[in-house]
Amino acid sequence: MNQASGAGLFAGNVAFYERYRLGYPDRLLRRVVTLAGLKPGDSVLDLGTGTGMLAIPLARMGMAVTAMDPEPAMLAAARAAASDLPITFVEGGSGDLTADMGPFQLVAMGRSFHWMDRAATLAMLNRIVTPGGGIALFHDAHPPVDENRWFKTLCDVARKFGRNENEHVKEREGGHRRYEPYLFASAFTQLDWLSVTIRQTMTIDDIVGRAFSMSTCSPDRLGDAREAFATQLRAALRDQSPDGTFTEVAELVALLARRPE
Repeated sequence: MNQASGAGLFAGNVAFYERYRLGYPDRLLRRVVTLAGLKPGDSVLDLGTGTGMLAIPLARMGMAVTAMDPEPAMLAAARAAASDLPITFVEGGSGDLTADMGPFQLVAMGRSFHWMDRAATLAMLNRIVTPGGGIALFHDAHPPVDENRWFKTLCDVARKFGRNENEHVKEREGGHRRYEPYLFASAFTQLDWLSVTIRQTMTIDDIVGRAFSMSTCSPDRLGDAREAFATQLRAALRDQSPDGTFTEVAELVALLARRPE
């Protein structure tokens, strides 16, 4: 999917995304900034910025950030959250990148690369990323530990409401989507993985909110089935934990891709 055509996909779940999606720990961002050799004032593009989960902390680290997203509602939320920061906001997706943008020392993408024409995006980024610069792809994963049984429950209920019909879910085929084939076919073939694992308490409301923040079971996608979905998910979670408390173990990951030295 070309992200330039993605406007409207997340329009109905901005509030859920802001409140319930996992943020990226500062210690992960600091490691990316250090390994990428960034310094205050360096130019960074957050492509698919969403509500600014990468743009805002990177700006607070002193980077000159451009935040780009095709969804106006997402950009509005990011602008509001970053009202005290000198971030440049651009409405558009990967298909709107042009050769005269930048140059950027780093292009960051948080949970957005899979929506794009990845080969075309990487070819354009090769033109607007500085010779010593790179790309950082961020995502999160839930290890198959017992504490994450709630996540399987969420996926099982979402599957009943058509979650597995989504193209990017099919693409994963039971595992996390892999970016290496696209990167090794691009100019950015020097790869470094960085990750931070967190553990936190969740409630049933947190889990339902997380579900609504996802494109696969957003309120807009569910439509009239939204209440039925929430009711079934709440019941399944209550069966799993009668007191309504859960623990999340999540791995926040960054893949830094640079040109070979």
